[in-house]
Amino acid sequence: MVQCPNCSKDVSSHTLSGAEQVLCNLNNEGGLQEGFDILPILNEESYLKAFPEERRCRAFLEFCAEGDVGAILDLINGDKGEDHKDVSMNSNEEGAARPIDVLRYHDPMGSFSTGLHVAVSNGREEIVWLLLFVASSLELHHFPPDVLEAAQTLGVTREEQTGKVDIRILEDSSHRTAENLAQQLGGVWESWVRSERLRPIIDGILPVV
Repeated sequence: MVQCPNCSKDVSSHTLSGAEQVLCNLNNEGGLQEGFDILPILNEESYLKAFPEERRCRAFLEFCAEGDVGAILDLINGDKGEDHKDVSMNSNEEGAARPIDVLRYHDPMGSFSTGLHVAVSNGREEIVWLLLFVASSLELHHFPPDVLEAAQTLGVTREEQTGKVDIRILEDSSHRTAENLAQQLGGVWESWVRSERLRPIIDGILPVV
């Protein structure tokens, strides 16, 4: 991974904090980027080579970070794009293929974050509203009229959530829910925390945080 493909020399270095990096000069459509750390990209490609069934899941996380509502809807509806035609699959203990729930996927390379964590981290309120609409039990009266109108215009349907895990319950590797993360970040999320929209109700009881 960190060896030059031509001379096999180790081309990695370390940051002041001791993290490994592979610096290069990257020239693409965005222009020249000097001192670009390409190691995260190499690690991700290596991971996807081993687990190609998770490519859609990782694309979903990128869309959450970028705030791309349309791309998320295309992906979860599975009706557009070559990669979206194949349902992401994983294997259970018996080796049988089973679908991966993209909406509740945890990123094994990014602090075990879900799409909701990623959206909160990047200040993407529109994505948070979308994910709460399709993957939580938040009652409709908590959604602003413009959000409900946009959902109707885009043809977003809300499936029955009985028996499904409310996305707000899910934790990252630091045992933080999206609400915990919002509390830490503050700013635009302060009103969300006060309203308790990000706090799931478990068996009719609000969890203590």
